[in-house]
Amino acid sequence: MTTPPPGPDPGAYYAAGWRPPTPPRDVLAVNSLVAGLIALGPVALGLGIAALGRIRRGATRGTGLAVTGIVLGAVSTLAGGIWSVAALLTWQATQPLPPTITSARPAYVGQLRTGSCLERLPADGDVTRVTVVPCGEPHAAEVVTVYAFGTTDVWPGQERVDDRVAHACQLTAAEGSAGVRAVVWAPTLASWERGDRTGMCLATLGRPVTGSLLDGSITLP
Repeated sequence: MTTPPPGPDPGAYYAAGWRPPTPPRDVLAVNSLVAGLIALGPVALGLGIAALGRIRRGATRGTGLAVTGIVLGAVSTLAGGIWSVAALLTWQATQPLPPTITSARPAYVGQLRTGSCLERLPADGDVTRVTVVPCGEPHAAEVVTVYAFGTTDVWPGQERVDDRVAHACQLTAAEGSAGVRAVVWAPTLASWERGDRTGMCLATLGRPVTGSLLDGSITLP
């Protein structure tokens, strides 16, 4: 006859061992992620970096949230910087030149005004930048008319755009007899879609001249 093994002692308890309490999720890490999702780049970066410092000390948890917030913050900050640079360049490209130019300087076409004198006349095609000089120095062409389309105008087609600018580009009989030639610069579809609404008429004699047609300081042959 065998004796059955003793059953469990009803007064005994199992101790699993002590475990430290789970740290709370870091609120800065959560806020970093939220800021990154709504494109607050610098805020997301700052909160995420601060959260990682607290998490490394063991006070809180949420490394994944903090890292994600930092990555989103870096991306949105970089994108914001690129957008800011592009906006600045666009603004610079549309600011009119001062009325008086004292030395040669590069300029965007959108900065030219009536009376601007160009050192060289670019070849036909898309023109973005030119060199402007004082009209008292030798130059190849002068802006004699600026035609402004309405800001709300709808693109009418390249032919009609060219015609409207050319219609405003009228030389006098004396200028025509002296060999002055009109060159028309008009917006293209691509520049129109970027906000370009300005056409220009330039006058040239086909050779370097000094003086201005507008104030009569140039001597025509």
